[in-house]
Amino acid sequence: MSEPRERPEQLKRPERPERLTVLIGDDEPLIREVLSEVLAAEPDLDVVATASDADEAIQLAVRHTPVVAILDVRMPGGGAWAAHEIRRLSPRTRVMAFSAYGDPGAVDEMRRVGVQEYLVKGLPNTDIVAAVRRVAAV
Repeated sequence: MSEPRERPEQLKRPERPERLTVLIGDDEPLIREVLSEVLAAEPDLDVVATASDADEAIQLAVRHTPVVAILDVRMPGGGAWAAHEIRRLSPRTRVMAFSAYGDPGAVDEMRRVGVQEYLVKGLPNTDIVAAVRRVAAV
């Protein structure tokens, strides 16, 4: 007599949505905290690290390989430098700029180093979350 076999539906694991990992780099503690809370409230987003300057953001991106890195343009050490190095050292990570300044020179500089999206601080939370998902899908 053969042993009872499990049915295929019993073998399937419940599907769980894949979580998008995010690194936040900004020199303002309040911005890091609020942005972390906004993103953590989403079921598919997971903030894996926060950084206060370019060097720390680069190190954390290499360590965690987030899907998306959100970088302040004018953080200590330079957002453009951080974006360039993250793209070089963690090529699977996509980079977004997040700045209080929307001047064309800053936008152009960030685009040249591989930033996929440039957001100006003060946008509604829903726009920020949508941008993270959009960048992750690139």
